[in-house]
Amino acid sequence: MEPMTSFTWGQVVARRLRRHGLATAGADLPATVSAMCGAHAQVMSAAEASIGVRVAGATRTDVRRALWTDRTIVKTRGPRGTVHLLAAADLPMWTGALGALPPPPYATGANALMTPDQVDQVVAAVDGALRDAELTGQELTARVVAACGPWAGEPVMEAFQGRWPRWMQAMEAASRRGALCFGPNRGRQTTYTSPARWLPGFTPMPAGTALPALVRHYLHAYGPATPAHFAKWLAVGQRWARDLFARSDLEQVTVDGEPAWVVAGDTRAAGRPRGVRLLPYFDAYGIGCHPREKVFPGRAAQRALNRGQAGNFAVLLVDGTVAGIWHQRRSGKRIAVTVEAFGTLRPSRLVALGEQVERLGEILEGTPTLTLGEVTVGGHA
Repeated sequence: MEPMTSFTWGQVVARRLRRHGLATAGADLPATVSAMCGAHAQVMSAAEASIGVRVAGATRTDVRRALWTDRTIVKTRGPRGTVHLLAAADLPMWTGALGALPPPPYATGANALMTPDQVDQVVAAVDGALRDAELTGQELTARVVAACGPWAGEPVMEAFQGRWPRWMQAMEAASRRGALCFGPNRGRQTTYTSPARWLPGFTPMPAGTALPALVRHYLHAYGPATPAHFAKWLAVGQRWARDLFARSDLEQVTVDGEPAWVVAGDTRAAGRPRGVRLLPYFDAYGIGCHPREKVFPGRAAQRALNRGQAGNFAVLLVDGTVAGIWHQRRSGKRIAVTVEAFGTLRPSRLVALGEQVERLGEILEGTPTLTLGEVTVGGHA
């Protein structure tokens, strides 16, 4: 048996920075979105910043053009059921893989509001309704109820203020199976459409091909990693993730002596991690990179995590490690940026931080100012 390849933690960080476009910015926007396994887009300004910091010269206008005009990226539900911007070219893989995942806990057992057959009915109704339309939630509800019956519209699903109709518990299933994605807003109203309408020729990839492809995609961005890391990123059970790793063409390596996995043959190191970056809320790097205690060491674990969960705070990244948090307050074109570093930044890093603030202003098309000091607002503020 050949000896396993060994990585240091620093080499792992350098690989991830390079592949996320955080060592050197890329030039191709959809390729960058693909390489980072999607940008979290529950807050669109955060998604625009996530992509912009990785693509040389890109602004929020470029991201919006790629999404709504060129359609080279698509807004839909991605890993963990959360709203993401994904590369359109990858959507067959994503839907083929996500559609084959075990159902989420909220839709099973005593939590289920529909039988599996009713979920299938709703997904078919959503698919039929959106094939030739962009519909608001209210319009889509009317079409689903007309197709499935009054039970689909019963207000039984807990919502932020009141209750949503029963069918909406299957909205994630419709996204996973490729029947639904987001369309452009109609005024302040969200719309939905079909990926098959939005991206002519689209069809989900067979699960047997899509699932190993997703593992390879994940490990390219986040490897070396373990099945437990993958399970957390995708919100699936660890046993299920271990079984999928065992069926994929992977290679075991070590990271500081601990076992991890990469795509077979993908063992090239990438030097030393370098650079200063400002990453917004829910940036893919902070959420997907593990072990979390190494990405968020010391004070970062206390200030930049919320009960161990990453993403609720925008972070200052120094040489691939979280070294501070930051917050922006926008008023018209003015963007006031406050950065709280967890230690003293040497002069060269202060210069790099200033450049990052200027770059943030370019991405968000505003005029930024920088203040070094305590961030006094809470997470996701």
